[in-house]
Amino acid sequence: MSNIGTVGVVGAGQMGNGIAHVCALAGYDVFLNDVSEDALEQGMKTIEANMSRQVSRSMISPDDMTTALKRIQPGTSLEPFGKVDLAIEAATEKREVKEAIFKSLCDVVPERTYLATNTSSISITRLAATTDRPEKFIGLHFMNPVPLMKLMEVIRGLATDQDTYEMALGFAKALGKTTTNAEDYPAFIVNRVLVPMINEAVYALYEGVGTVESIDTAMKLGANHPMGPLELADFIGLDTCLSIMQVLHDGLADTKYRPCPLLVKYVEAGWLGRKAKRGFYDYRGDAPVPTR
Repeated sequence: MSNIGTVGVVGAGQMGNGIAHVCALAGYDVFLNDVSEDALEQGMKTIEANMSRQVSRSMISPDDMTTALKRIQPGTSLEPFGKVDLAIEAATEKREVKEAIFKSLCDVVPERTYLATNTSSISITRLAATTDRPEKFIGLHFMNPVPLMKLMEVIRGLATDQDTYEMALGFAKALGKTTTNAEDYPAFIVNRVLVPMINEAVYALYEGVGTVESIDTAMKLGANHPMGPLELADFIGLDTCLSIMQVLHDGLADTKYRPCPLLVKYVEAGWLGRKAKRGFYDYRGDAPVPTR
């Protein structure tokens, strides 16, 4: 990866700080950007805590952690991105927000810089078209939690050139990720399969087929899933699940992708899952308690 030395990450939330974490451990200098100082502070605390956990499990050495943390420079300005070789957007799953970020990035990054999005569902071709370099634009969909999950979906837009694609494969390899190629269709592979399953679990709850606890237990013990679908939805974020279902429903025009009204209701209430302390489970006590 001789052509990538410095990486910029926009968004210090759950995905962004995870991407910064793995990039720094892989030896890249990282600029971590967010519009919020609080988000940056929390993001850096999360990175440090997650690296400490890796040290305690002998996955990395204390020296690895110290060196990696020094490689990450947080900030609210995009000005440092004038030095990056690859800029990765990891903001909220809203097309308008992502498009605005890429327009701002194009004002500051050099012509040589590759652009990537961590979107989990939105058209790569559409996002690329908002930039001045669609041929150097690609989808790099990391899985959550980024430091632990081995997969990266690589999605080419209509204009993505071969050089950019090969850069993405080399970058993923340097991070220790296994890649799978997905075509640029709504939600790609993982979320095309996973999120409708979660939505169906919410329908089962909505229709009274089972309780939160019984649905999750059934899928953990009956399908050998490590986490029940409603617990997983809380982990992902119910707003993200809803956004993905809306992209699928709008993009494929099939009623089987209609978001469950109960999922919509939870998002309207602000019960977004773990990050909001309430979702299908209430996380405000010592142990999660089902909310239905």
